[in-house]
Amino acid sequence: MEPNFEVNMNAYLPLRDVVFNTLRQAILRGELKPGERLMEIQLANKLGVSRTPVREAIRKLELEGLVLMVPRKGAEVAQITEKNLRDVLEVRRALEELAVQLACLRMQETDLEDLRRAQERFEQVLASDDITAVAEADVAFHDVIYMATDNQRLIHLLNNLREQMYRYRVEYLKRKECHSQLLDEHRSIICAIEQRDAQEATRLTCQHIDNQVENVSNLLRKHE
Repeated sequence: MEPNFEVNMNAYLPLRDVVFNTLRQAILRGELKPGERLMEIQLANKLGVSRTPVREAIRKLELEGLVLMVPRKGAEVAQITEKNLRDVLEVRRALEELAVQLACLRMQETDLEDLRRAQERFEQVLASDDITAVAEADVAFHDVIYMATDNQRLIHLLNNLREQMYRYRVEYLKRKECHSQLLDEHRSIICAIEQRDAQEATRLTCQHIDNQVENVSNLLRKHE
């Protein structure tokens, strides 16, 4: 079946980035399915571009773990597997431990206000059926913590990992029975940071991520 998505041209972005963003969203929304082959000519014709920006976009998607290069087959959308989930979230866990510890030391009052507002926004959209908006609000909450570290190397690493985490974040957020727990976890993390309690903030952050691993792992096992 021909994928059902269109390219959205942006005058401020290079064509390769426009194609990358289009394909990335198609993968995250499930319009390009796990295991589906990415044929350069077919995608170029569909998007009305040459093969070059498609090839460049596929390479970038491979770096982010959304696409795999399979010998003798070419590029295909990466599967959502329990092994990939654990690999990604093990790295996230380690980086976020450091991030929340630095945030406890360096977060200013204005940053805390931003964190509270991000949490309010997350609570507002959580009741909606717009899973993309919920995921973006969750990302925004964690971004405030990342930025408060004032460590550009760490922020860069977390941003690179974000795309690989996004698919699992979406799968987790689809489970409405987890929403009240998520809210409690976010509130507890804010409280620990406000109190500059790095040990408690670290424990809560690790628990937050471990709960995500467990819930999504259970979901993936059910689908096997």
